[in-house]
Amino acid sequence: MIIPGADTQAFAAALANATDERLGRVEYEQFADGEHVVRLPESVAGERAVVVASTVDSDAHVQVLQLQDAAREAGASEVVTVLPYMGYARQDEAFRTGEPVSSRAIARAISTGTDRVITVNPHEPSVCDFFDVPTAHVDAAGLLADPLPDALEGPLFLSPDEGAIDLAVTARDAYGEGETDYFEKDRDYDSGDIEITPSDADVAGRDVVLVDDIIATGSTMSESVEVLMNRDANRVFVTCVHPMLASNALTKLSAAGVEAVYGTDTLERAVSEVSAAPVVAAEL
Repeated sequence: MIIPGADTQAFAAALANATDERLGRVEYEQFADGEHVVRLPESVAGERAVVVASTVDSDAHVQVLQLQDAAREAGASEVVTVLPYMGYARQDEAFRTGEPVSSRAIARAISTGTDRVITVNPHEPSVCDFFDVPTAHVDAAGLLADPLPDALEGPLFLSPDEGAIDLAVTARDAYGEGETDYFEKDRDYDSGDIEITPSDADVAGRDVVLVDDIIATGSTMSESVEVLMNRDANRVFVTCVHPMLASNALTKLSAAGVEAVYGTDTLERAVSEVSAAPVVAAEL
């Protein structure tokens, strides 16, 4: 049975369709003191329970633990935890003395209630090593080609830096044509300004597709769009696996001149044009 978290109901429904497993009903409640509780009104005795929840905030992390425990209490024979988006995955080391390795702390907590974990494009794939149970990460970057127009003009797929070039390559390969490149970032340590430029490719007159794993505040991505428009790019499309789009991120991107923003449903937003459920279903 597929058991959805409150913030991941559409993804869970898509996963149920992709796997032909039944979609369980979950009741979500909050007590007057702010504490949360979940209930599974249907039996999962003797079945595999697949908890599906993007941990978008601290409440969602607590809910994952509760859903895992509820499934065990209801007699599930196996609990698999799917994290379409894993929060705290960017905090994979202690950046200053006295700070926690937050992704490790979260992974250890989630490991206590599950037999297996599946994540989608964690920001740092090495966070999978922090779990105490078998853990796999799947790649949904290829799906980002699906909502793009059929006839891009001289398409160029750009990643935010050299380390993420595989995302651009995967999206380009799925689209079927185009070149790939990445941005170089040069910091002026006196002023603190960062200059963002494509490393090699000429963008003039071409349709450019920016590919990233996550867009959070949109600041760096909107600066990248402005650079491309100033270099006479034809159209700029922004794609990402995890469309966090916090605060006024969409406004920043629109003001910069982006043609469209596309994401998957690992985070359910207005721009979630394609579901990552099929790549998770293949791993299940």
